[in-house]
Amino acid sequence: PIKRGDTGGLRAEPGPGPAARVAVFGGRWLAVLAVRRDGACGGPRLAACGGGAARELGARVWEVRWMAGGRLALALGGGTVALYEWRGGGRWLRRASCGGAGALRCAVLAGVGWARLALAAGTATGAVVVWRAAAAAAPQRQLRGHRGAVLALCYAASRGLLASASEDRSVRLWAVGELGGGEGDGASACLLVCYGHGARVAAVVLRGPLPVSAGEDGACLEWGGGGVRRARRGHRGALRALALRPAGGRLATGGDDGGVRLWRPRRAAPEAFPVVAALGAPERPRAVLLVGPRRVLALSETGGLATFEAAQGRWEPVLHPTASGPRAVLAAAPLHGRDETLCAVAGGDGRLLLFALSRPGAAAKHRLFEGAVHGLSWAPRPGLPPATAAALLASGPDGEMLWLDVTHRPGQAPWVRLMGRYLLPPCKQRWHTCAAFLPQEGLLVCGDRRGSLLLFSCSSSSGSAAESTNIANGGTDPVVEDSSNELEPSCLLHKGALPLESPLSVLFGLHGKTGVTSVTIHRGYIYSTGRDGVYRQLRLQDQQLEVLQKHRPCKGLQWIEELRFTSDGDLLVLGFHADNFVVWSSRTGENLHCIPCGGGHRSWSYYSSPLAEVFTFIKSGDVMLYHREAEPCEQQVLLASLHGREITCVRHLGAMEVPGHATLNVFVTGSEDTTACVLVLSENSQAAMPLARLSDHISSVRALAFAMGPGDEGFGDEGLSALLFSAGGRAQIECYQLLCTGDTVSKSAVACQVIHVASHRLDKHWEQKKNRHKLVKMDPETRYMSLSVVPGTTTKQLPTPWKFLAAACSDGSVRIFGLLEAARKLVLVAESFHHQRCVLKVEAFLLPLHPPSRRHLLCSAATDGSVAFWDITVALLTEPVFPALDTPLVTIMAHSCGVNSLHIRKTPEGQYLVASGSDDGSIHVCLLEVALGRGEAAAGTCLQVLERVSRPCAHAAHVTGIRVLRPDLLLSASVDQRLTLWNRLPGELVPLSSTFFHVPDLAELDCWEVVEAGGDLRYYCVLCGQGLEIHGCGAQNWWSQGRRQM
Repeated sequence: PIKRGDTGGLRAEPGPGPAARVAVFGGRWLAVLAVRRDGACGGPRLAACGGGAARELGARVWEVRWMAGGRLALALGGGTVALYEWRGGGRWLRRASCGGAGALRCAVLAGVGWARLALAAGTATGAVVVWRAAAAAAPQRQLRGHRGAVLALCYAASRGLLASASEDRSVRLWAVGELGGGEGDGASACLLVCYGHGARVAAVVLRGPLPVSAGEDGACLEWGGGGVRRARRGHRGALRALALRPAGGRLATGGDDGGVRLWRPRRAAPEAFPVVAALGAPERPRAVLLVGPRRVLALSETGGLATFEAAQGRWEPVLHPTASGPRAVLAAAPLHGRDETLCAVAGGDGRLLLFALSRPGAAAKHRLFEGAVHGLSWAPRPGLPPATAAALLASGPDGEMLWLDVTHRPGQAPWVRLMGRYLLPPCKQRWHTCAAFLPQEGLLVCGDRRGSLLLFSCSSSSGSAAESTNIANGGTDPVVEDSSNELEPSCLLHKGALPLESPLSVLFGLHGKTGVTSVTIHRGYIYSTGRDGVYRQLRLQDQQLEVLQKHRPCKGLQWIEELRFTSDGDLLVLGFHADNFVVWSSRTGENLHCIPCGGGHRSWSYYSSPLAEVFTFIKSGDVMLYHREAEPCEQQVLLASLHGREITCVRHLGAMEVPGHATLNVFVTGSEDTTACVLVLSENSQAAMPLARLSDHISSVRALAFAMGPGDEGFGDEGLSALLFSAGGRAQIECYQLLCTGDTVSKSAVACQVIHVASHRLDKHWEQKKNRHKLVKMDPETRYMSLSVVPGTTTKQLPTPWKFLAAACSDGSVRIFGLLEAARKLVLVAESFHHQRCVLKVEAFLLPLHPPSRRHLLCSAATDGSVAFWDITVALLTEPVFPALDTPLVTIMAHSCGVNSLHIRKTPEGQYLVASGSDDGSIHVCLLEVALGRGEAAAGTCLQVLERVSRPCAHAAHVTGIRVLRPDLLLSASVDQRLTLWNRLPGELVPLSSTFFHVPDLAELDCWEVVEAGGDLRYYCVLCGQGLEIHGCGAQNWWSQGRRQM
């Protein structure tokens, strides 16, 4: 019920049960809402009470407190305290002002009656002033210490403590006693000064005797013991709001990203081990491996294997050093449903030992290669029972990789079957690092140490079976040295009968030179990780690996080791941030675990279960163990985050109808936080839900454009399909293919598939030129300000299917790019520096004649207020040599300064309306007629300006959004937060209606129309800036209803 964008706070009426009324305030207004539980689903809902919605009070409201009788005490601007009766028409009961308070920035009220009502206020000078309403002639106390404005206060009356947060990045705790209790100055003392935030502190609450603060650095810090006791992170931007539920100790945070999160207090659980404990390995370890939460395997430099049992607290030998030899490698595979583990140890001489960990004496011994075994890994295989068998892959000299099926037999040596031989591509470090079998495909995907991803066929491998006959002693004793030093005859002696198979598909160096660390199959997609700090999503297309998208989970994560998909829909990323091992949650955006270990170059192992989190690693020649009992997830996302900084651009992709749901609108937004986000909004919902986040940009995303329609390749009837172009800082353009389909199972009801198609950066384009020494180097700081897809290019005009994109650039150029979707290439086609100053907007349009005579036109606008019109047909259709753009057909000085908004619409008469808005608040509309010159179809294009209309001072600030809805109807939006509808008449623009929106620093708007049941036409527009807001109206009642804000 409250349509305000400047809400400052919520105060629930105290009582024994759930709150029945909530006071909402902000700016110069106040509203009281009733909490009712008679909604359609039985849940709570808010309703206005007390005679209406928000009331204007004429003074800034800093704080509200519920008093006896349901009245409200207000802290107002200028140091005024008032008692207000909100019921009925609203009236002031008492008021008192305090002189010398200064400019207030925050306030807190205390006391139960007017005689004991006291106010503590934070000022812009860094002082906290305290006075009583009954004696408000001058401040009663002044608390000094902050070196910046005080932004938040919290008072605990039962303890007599006051916490203050300041823009000097500090939190202070004061002992003030009862604020409204006694006469005189009263004693005050600063008990605690807390520094730990990296930016201004925006909110503070008291949990017991200690403060909890939230800052613009996105961190919520709990203080204690002289420093930060616990840090909570997860929001994508600055935190602005913080609330505490004293009964359960839960915290709620909200911030600039539009998200709301609930934090549960962690219980104090006894630790079975210290946080990190040294286990005292018997020999210098070479590799470690966790087998369950209580068992550690350690392979020594000499080849010996030992196990550490947490229950006994000591090491037990498993293999004698001579059994495997030096330079050995270790791999283990737990058998599902059994308390058993299959172990494989391969030495530098090519020998392989296979045994069950419970009976190491019953070992199968084979010689795999004549040289060292470099890579050894287990992989679950479809068709093998996971409780008794698994697949083992081993890499040896010259890039040969063997696939063995190993079956566990209780009391006997494991049974081995050779299934296939594969040849890895030539490289310096030629061995595999990880592998996974594709279910129901008969294919094997593996990654190698060179960073390549390989696809092999499994169905053609015939296999050769033979059972191992040499069993050491059939007992549980450790394996000792084989005196004869001879291995048993086995199927591996006849491995030459199997051909060496080459890969079906190779993505060479996909993860750089540092190697692929894991391959995971999830819901039909392939996910690979590497030490380059990114993970990639791939799919199989005609037995070829195709990269769909790459993801960089968070900044600073240089090494990603593994991905784990949880049953509740979360994706856990295991990797290394500097010298710390971290487990990062994609859903909450926080590190669940951060363990100092010295980095990932040393051997380590991680084990997670519902009962415990265990991590072991090698440090200083010893085995270290981190063990912590598992706890419930501390963080709950109530409202998903959108962007951490200002939203710079927005586009409406389309609407979807999903059974059982209201109409769903899909948007794409770009932000200063370097990401683009695909989100969905239901017509019955007030919140946007992210579907996919695109994080390929290295700087801000400033412009978006779609290529979509039945004529475009990739358009589907099952949902929404489009090519998305995003561009921004560092002269970077990214192209994606989006496919949104209905998904009744998911919470959002929409599934979004993203495929990365191509990318382009001007600096790389310049470096690839052979004659670059003759050219002026392109400015790497160039920004793309606007994008527009050139419509109407067909295969009748070009021999190969191209899509063209026009870009407005900050270096004064207009550039045209061409996309070859099949080749996944985005190339620079043509450019012009005609404007000689920053180009702010471009818009492409089409003169729809027959294909041989069709004309592609472009409109560009710059910071000097000029609008230029180009014929770019020749530049597009001259293949393969693309010339520079010709001079513009016409240039119009439409404004006195920069053009921040531009839109073109064709009229029913075949003419074109060009509307633009400027920094000076003016709107300019011109009517154009485009025709071909006389003669042949190749004759020049004639452009004539039929009419020009200008409206000076249409807005009080920059006009950053404009749309031509109909030939006689225009919509404009400005930084002055007004959305205005204009009627275009001959020679003038007449305002029809205006409404205010609540998105500060408006960056852009987008509009679309919907034909509703009954044939009524309805317009919608979305505005972005410091937030996102949607307005809608019917064709008759202009902008009177339908507002949504996020």
